Amino acid sequence: MAEYDYDLFVIGAGSGGVRAARLASEIGARVGIAEEYRIGGTCVIRGCVPKKLLVYGSRYGGEIEDARGFGWTCEDMRFDWPTLIHNVRREVDRLNGVYTRTLENAGVQRFLARATVEGPHTIRLADRDEPVSAKYILVATGSYPSMPQVPGAEHLISSNECFQLDALPDSIVIIGAGYIGMEFASIFSGLGVSVTVLYRGDQVLRGFDMDLRDGVAEAMRDRGIDLRMDTDIAAIEKDGDGYRVALKDGGSVSAALVMAATGRTPNTMGLGLQQVGVELGWNGHVVVDDYSKSSVDSIYAVGDVTDRANLTPVAIREATAFIETVFEDKPKAMSYEFIPTAVFSEPEIGTVGLSEEQAREMYRVVDIYKSSFRPMRATISGRNEKMLMKLVIDAETDKVLGVHILGPDAAEIVQMAAVALKLGVTKAQLDSTMALHPSVAEELVTMRHKWEAPVPIKGSDAAA
Repeated sequence: MAEYDYDLFVIGAGSGGVRAARLASEIGARVGIAEEYRIGGTCVIRGCVPKKLLVYGSRYGGEIEDARGFGWTCEDMRFDWPTLIHNVRREVDRLNGVYTRTLENAGVQRFLARATVEGPHTIRLADRDEPVSAKYILVATGSYPSMPQVPGAEHLISSNECFQLDALPDSIVIIGAGYIGMEFASIFSGLGVSVTVLYRGDQVLRGFDMDLRDGVAEAMRDRGIDLRMDTDIAAIEKDGDGYRVALKDGGSVSAALVMAATGRTPNTMGLGLQQVGVELGWNGHVVVDDYSKSSVDSIYAVGDVTDRANLTPVAIREATAFIETVFEDKPKAMSYEFIPTAVFSEPEIGTVGLSEEQAREMYRVVDIYKSSFRPMRATISGRNEKMLMKLVIDAETDKVLGVHILGPDAAEIVQMAAVALKLGVTKAQLDSTMALHPSVAEELVTMRHKWEAPVPIKGSDAAA
């Protein structure tokens, strides 16, 4: 008889967990996987996919308005939230089925139950009397929305509940200005909801290049979103049919709904990991080495639960590297350089590599190239919007350290820029690349003049 019931048991059937389970099973391992909610995880069920579909839906209103400048007559334009959210949920159901069939076809045994760890090789399933055993355990339980600890926090919704709304509110307050806050602010605003964003920091999207942060904030304000920086909340109170958000400065904001977009927390609570010796970090994340192994040799972790780079493609790559390391005897450490990232706000952000601020801390001499211009379609539509493109260059080696784009299709452009950066592209090589005209992307290979910071005015001339 085998020493263990399984060669690999995966806890969590999101993108990383499903990838690891499928790959292990396809090379002959006996694999089990447990998921307490739905197969597909955050990205498919309540994250990237349904959110991007809502982004598409929210953009059509503006695009229809833009069409007037191109000769289209748009009469009796109406939006129906129940139609959109029904179709989004239907697509989520379809993808849930796709992921489920992927596991079935690979021969992975599925358990739709909560799983906890009872020992280095032992898993307890909530719907079974006896535990199961595995040579290796992979924790891929992702993360969940963090909620601010203030009086009245029970009145808050998170991004999860946004996909369950049967009707749109006429107004919403969003607490937090990270990528989730900015994306949902754009979604709700695009669908006609009055949006107020409250953030205790001095500018939106902490950690992104400052030009992108300033540019998206200005554009979102131009679109009617009320962004309030340096604003901290004191409490949330019921107020008639809606809610009132009390501010620490003494003011308040009222809205039909209040949403928290204040980050996410690794989902390790109650899994039994610490009891079996797994080290957890400051926010509960599983501490792992370069090969995704925890402090217990038989227990590994991938994805958001490790709080390394919390993106779906990263979780998938980490899962693939785990299989190669453990089951194929080809140790592979993950590289977290040049990971492209998008914020599907309106306007959209696409970025890869170092921000200008990061680069100036790490390199002796940094050159900046940037271009701000009106996209061609905006010249006819009449929309007041600007496209921003920025290159961050190591002046000593000419290597491109970062590419940052604000505007339509930014994410699509940055994906290909990430390939170039991964291969070590230089500014000279970009300059030697033929431009595709007319396109916004051609700016990446036609920027020739370095940007110089304005010289501060000193002395008596300052008054002038």
